[in-house]
Amino acid sequence: MTDLVLGLRLYARGAATVLSSPRLLRLGALPALVTVLLYVAVLAVLGGFLPDLTELLTPFADGWSPGAREAAHVVAGVALVAAVAFVAVLAFVGVTLAIGGPFYERLSELVDDGVGAVPPGPSRSTLTTLLRGARDGLVLVALSVLAAVPLFALGFVPVLGQTVVPVIAALVGGRLLVLELTAPALDRRGIGFAERRRLVRSRRLLGWAVGVPTYLLCLLPLVGILAVPVGAAASTLLARELRGEPTGLTAPRAARP
Repeated sequence: MTDLVLGLRLYARGAATVLSSPRLLRLGALPALVTVLLYVAVLAVLGGFLPDLTELLTPFADGWSPGAREAAHVVAGVALVAAVAFVAVLAFVGVTLAIGGPFYERLSELVDDGVGAVPPGPSRSTLTTLLRGARDGLVLVALSVLAAVPLFALGFVPVLGQTVVPVIAALVGGRLLVLELTAPALDRRGIGFAERRRLVRSRRLLGWAVGVPTYLLCLLPLVGILAVPVGAAASTLLARELRGEPTGLTAPRAARP
């Protein structure tokens, strides 16, 4: 339980760091705002087609009584919305990272430097940073689509689909977000994707305490404008904790390999 509390404290510190700094707020919010504008249009279109999509997904209910058929449509609609929301949140962060790669690299550097000395990291051009952000964003979207398929199927299970599945979605989504949002800080330390996964997996509660709030807040489009930079700042602090470096909250630990 200690890691859960520590992770929430790191998240709170990340929020305070970003919200108290106009510079960090501008760096993180601008790409997210552009993504929100794109999302509003896409989600409006999806909402208009939702009734047709639920009917398309439930051909087996065509011969049922009106009440049973309507219930099947409602269950299918809930499952579809849950799956789309899961992909939408992760895609939102993925697209935001793709658009604002250099912004989040700089945000992470500033948060890092505000806590203690860090390695300078490899020198990259703006184009290279943009391409890396686009790559990471595409990986996140692809993983979210793969994870959404079983979640969508489970969404048809009565009760389970409306209670347990949203919790699983938040845990999986939070884990994936942390993997991506810790990338700039860990990349500066020479840590690639495989090692990043191992580090995050080694302290699951800590990662969930940072990733799940970010995931849940990103479900609200306008709040997501602030949730992404806050999550990025908190994930930078999380990366320092995973490496045994000072975060301003705890004494430094022995560095992990």
